[in-house]
Amino acid sequence: MNLISSSCLLLLRSFSRNIHRRNIYPLISRLYTETTVELSKDQLQKLRDQEQRFKRRLHSVHRKFAVVPENSEFQGRHHVYFEDGKGIYRSTLGHDDQEMLEVCNADWGGDGYGTIQRVRLSPSETMLAVTVKKDHHEETRCVLVHLGGLILRQKAPLVLDNVLSFEWATDDVLYYSTQETLRCLCVFRLHLSNSEVKTTLVYEEKDPEFFVEVSRSRDQRLVTINCCSKISSEVWFVDSKTPLLFPTLIQSRQPGLLYHVEHSDNCLFILANTGANQEYQLLRAPLASPSMPHWVPLFSAVPGTVIKDMELLQDHCVFTVKDSQCRVQIQTLSTKEPRQFNTHQLPHWACDLSPQRVGTVDRGSFGFLLSSPVHPPVRYLFSSREQKLSVTEDNTKHISLTEFNTTRLQATSQDGTMVPLTLLHMPALSELHKAPLLLHVYGAYGVDLSMAFSPEKRMLLEDGWALAYCHVRGGGERGLAWHQAGSVLQKRRGVEDLASCIQTLHHLGVSRPALTALTARSAGAVLAGALCNHNPLLLKAVILQAPFLDVLGTMQDPSLPLTIEERGEWGDPLMREHRDNIASYCPCHNIIPQLYPSTLITAYSEDRRVPLSGVMKYVQRLKKAIQVCTTRDGVNTRVPVVILDLQPGGDHFGPEDLNLSLNESARQLAFLYTELGLDHQKTRRRQKERSNNLTGKSHRPRN
Repeated sequence: MNLISSSCLLLLRSFSRNIHRRNIYPLISRLYTETTVELSKDQLQKLRDQEQRFKRRLHSVHRKFAVVPENSEFQGRHHVYFEDGKGIYRSTLGHDDQEMLEVCNADWGGDGYGTIQRVRLSPSETMLAVTVKKDHHEETRCVLVHLGGLILRQKAPLVLDNVLSFEWATDDVLYYSTQETLRCLCVFRLHLSNSEVKTTLVYEEKDPEFFVEVSRSRDQRLVTINCCSKISSEVWFVDSKTPLLFPTLIQSRQPGLLYHVEHSDNCLFILANTGANQEYQLLRAPLASPSMPHWVPLFSAVPGTVIKDMELLQDHCVFTVKDSQCRVQIQTLSTKEPRQFNTHQLPHWACDLSPQRVGTVDRGSFGFLLSSPVHPPVRYLFSSREQKLSVTEDNTKHISLTEFNTTRLQATSQDGTMVPLTLLHMPALSELHKAPLLLHVYGAYGVDLSMAFSPEKRMLLEDGWALAYCHVRGGGERGLAWHQAGSVLQKRRGVEDLASCIQTLHHLGVSRPALTALTARSAGAVLAGALCNHNPLLLKAVILQAPFLDVLGTMQDPSLPLTIEERGEWGDPLMREHRDNIASYCPCHNIIPQLYPSTLITAYSEDRRVPLSGVMKYVQRLKKAIQVCTTRDGVNTRVPVVILDLQPGGDHFGPEDLNLSLNESARQLAFLYTELGLDHQKTRRRQKERSNNLTGKSHRPRN
């Protein structure tokens, strides 16, 4: 099939007589894009009936899980608040029957700004700060609402443009960072007085490899300015007792030093990568002498585990740690007691821990949600006074949940490294040889693969799918060293890890290549695309969302907003060694004529994080490679399809609107079922029969 239709070629010839040659290239690119999109629309139209059936099912599944707890409710000193994405409402504490009154609406951000992102109450609950996001874009505005007085909104809301992070130092002093072209380099102080509103620049970052954001200590004493690159960090603080003074430096940046700061009782508690193997450990320093020579070690994770997060209570520190699964460890901080820690085992199914940090925080307790991709969130509370971890809200008791298995495996990678792998399934492991398998991968920036609850994944599980999560190098699942082992010159290790995970599952009898699909988004597409170039026969289908595919082309263009900042992850192509390394795995530059898995790519026309030009280049080269292969070899099997689902807007992280999000999910499911040759209706009937035959009807998953 020709990539440019004959009508497009005639148009090009007519223009070529009158337009200078250098101006033709943008036109060619536009015509290629338009032709590719039109061809993809024809292919998507063939999936339309299945897409509509899946969308109806997805609506039903989302309604079923609408009652599960979320981090959408928070408390102030006098009121309880509820946020639903479009508005914020409150009622008086202790008056559950009182009508909820609206205190903020996303529309107050102006035309086109319709989704609430972040919420902060001032210390005495007289002010509310809320960021709202522009529809289909990443731009945000901060809306400041006055809550004091007898009448809500007795003062008109104040709107600040391009605000990313923000925290109250006092009821009338707000610190915030701004984002321009995806770069966050400046921090401002907003002083609200009776006579005027005064804005002051308090910090400006000069190094383009750094990103700046504002946070606040759990005891609300300090506002911190956190400056981070891929390899180092630096923190400044403002004491809320003197909110108009300029920030104080804690420790100047050093290559390889990463640290984060909390505060309690005039002491800084510092989580820094100064432990064994440069992993995180907890240290303490006086607030008056905060620099590194005064840091005293308090706690390090036991060998084989890594610290993922911490919450500072009145006299305890709560660590989220990981080995093969999530755990909570409690460390005493009192100098009068011997330092000791207790480990609280979490449910075997727990894969994701989400802290509750909005509103007035009780320093004697720590609340969080536990979930997995297929288990709805359950609310937990640790009380330092009672030394007890308990369930405070579990609406899954009211939902009929079929039992499932959480199996944690390890795959041996090419260099002998053991790679963690989480498998979620309903049938026993020995019964999965005919099950369709959906793999997930990310492996970049030291970020863990997302394993929060997804109604869509629960639906697939109940349809008999096995869901595998590959925790490859480059991610953060096994700590900072795990990230470094899969970044820059070691990026290929993540591709090898992914291949080993798939091969391990197939060797164990979990599915087979003809029933195996892979999904990845953003930077995870680098590993997915590289795998398809080197091991295409491991998979039948691939789904990529907002994919980063042209690593070499992007990293060679310093005019793009994230190129310089991300050299610490991918390398600097100006260095020959780095350039050759990127060229060796870059998905876009290693496509060869062969049979690839069928591929569905969802991209956004104005995405500034992943340029559309790189996506188009990949699609065109992939289609051409498949065409050359099938023409040359006379392939008798079904020719793989390559579909570009190009959506409007520039929201790299997908649509906020539930209906639009379900449309995308339904298209992806229709694509999967079609390419894997699955009958949607038969799959549902077969799984219903199996569920009806189960003797145990507990809503709890199997251990």
